Amino acid sequence: MIPGMFARAVLSGLHVLTLALGLGAVFARGRRLRDLLQTPEDDRALRRLYQADSLWGVAALLWIATGLARVFGRLEKQPDFYLRNGFFWVKMGLFALVLALEIRPMVTLLRWRAAKSGAGQLVREANLPALIALNNAEIAVVVAISFVAALMARGAWMF
Repeated sequence: MIPGMFARAVLSGLHVLTLALGLGAVFARGRRLRDLLQTPEDDRALRRLYQADSLWGVAALLWIATGLARVFGRLEKQPDFYLRNGFFWVKMGLFALVLALEIRPMVTLLRWRAAKSGAGQLVREANLPALIALNNAEIAVVVAISFVAALMARGAWMF
């Protein structure tokens, strides 16, 4: 196998597997938020929420790293392929939307983690339905990104 072909395959595989990791993590985070809505003092649900949230963060970092490498690394397509593709820009806009939707959950969970012993009180005081709604919106946008990415990869909407 040609070394460049192997590198392209690994990079593409990592980028796609990150979708599975991210989607699973954000889904699990939503489940744990729902658990806490029922029982705000559930320390196990809170720990599992933190785990899912951490995986979601790892997925975001991997998406950014592998995405930048794919666009600018010249291993697969030239940067022009991406930069002249309308679906690439839709994908970037959707990714920016995910980041914007993530601000409130990220800040909230960082505050809970920092509080450690008082996290149960913070959970009770939080607007969990709003966090769940934001999480659901993120799931929907991530799913949309996968379809936009499939169109982009096939060269649709080149200008």
